[in-house]
Amino acid sequence: MSQYRARPPAIPTTLIDDAVVRVTRWDFEPGADTGHHVHGLGYVVVPMTDCQFLLEEANGERRVDVLKGAAYRREAGVEHNVVNAGTEPMSFIEIEYK
Repeated sequence: MSQYRARPPAIPTTLIDDAVVRVTRWDFEPGADTGHHVHGLGYVVVPMTDCQFLLEEANGERRVDVLKGAAYRREAGVEHNVVNAGTEPMSFIEIEYK
């Protein structure tokens, strides 16, 4: 994992939170991050912009570029810090299923 650096926080906006799903929009300035977290629920991510992710995980870092609209899904238990590694703002919608 990279050495800790102070980064601006990504901004979460809850759009829906009911008995079935939690939908959150995440907005990142360049260099912003979510902070280290563990996903307690399975989730789908839908990029609203092209995203240049730096994923800081227990076994190291990796870069992942995802195009706008290219949805993907992950199971509960994912543990990481998500960083905007690009030079432009990025955003995505995260849909957690309860």
